[in-house]
Amino acid sequence: MSQNNNNHYRPKKLTTDEIREGCVLLTDGDEHETRICVINEEFRQGLDFIKTYDASVTIFGSARTPETDPYYDLARTIARRIVQDLGYAIVTGGGPGMMEAGNRGAHDARGRSIGFSIKLPMEQTSNPYMTDELSFYFFFSRKVCMTYASEAYIYMPGGFGTLDELFEILTLVQTEKISRFPIILVGEDFWRPLDAFIKKTLLEQYQTISPEDLDLYIITDDVDLIIETIKKAPGKRDD
Repeated sequence: MSQNNNNHYRPKKLTTDEIREGCVLLTDGDEHETRICVINEEFRQGLDFIKTYDASVTIFGSARTPETDPYYDLARTIARRIVQDLGYAIVTGGGPGMMEAGNRGAHDARGRSIGFSIKLPMEQTSNPYMTDELSFYFFFSRKVCMTYASEAYIYMPGGFGTLDELFEILTLVQTEKISRFPIILVGEDFWRPLDAFIKKTLLEQYQTISPEDLDLYIITDDVDLIIETIKKAPGKRDD
């Protein structure tokens, strides 16, 4: 039987524990080979999962944001409008906070609400508003899959993880490793200080970026502008 036929019969949407247990068996318990096997399977499973959705928007943001935060409501509204106006799926990290708000907005609109979840020692639990979920063990495999998942990226206020994900995407677009899609920073009072640092320190003082790099992202809280920006973006990713 060919390798392609073997892949056809491989099980889909394994849990992280199932992936590791299978890899331990395949590698006779060799820890180094097991790690490589798990990474490979997470990439394969994640990218196969993404292919089942025609168009989507990924929403990033803090897992610690409470439901009472105004930006929680804004993220929920944005996600709902994306589903209602554009028919796109919503992708998040599957956890609480801003991720929950994004999934909840898609759920409100009866749209496709996807979570790429991960087990963490603090705050990460799956939210109840997902229509489909895929779990990861490694952050980097999860990030890669989320990077290739969408036609636009929305960043709500967040912490180290959100900033990491933002600069990862900016770097990939800047270096033309992925196609250019909208990168939208929502939360003007939150993002303007970072924008000032980028302009004054990175660009003006140290020249570590180019003037055109400032065009890689926009900062806005205008929901209509966000919808129009996504609507005018290029079509299905082909990276």
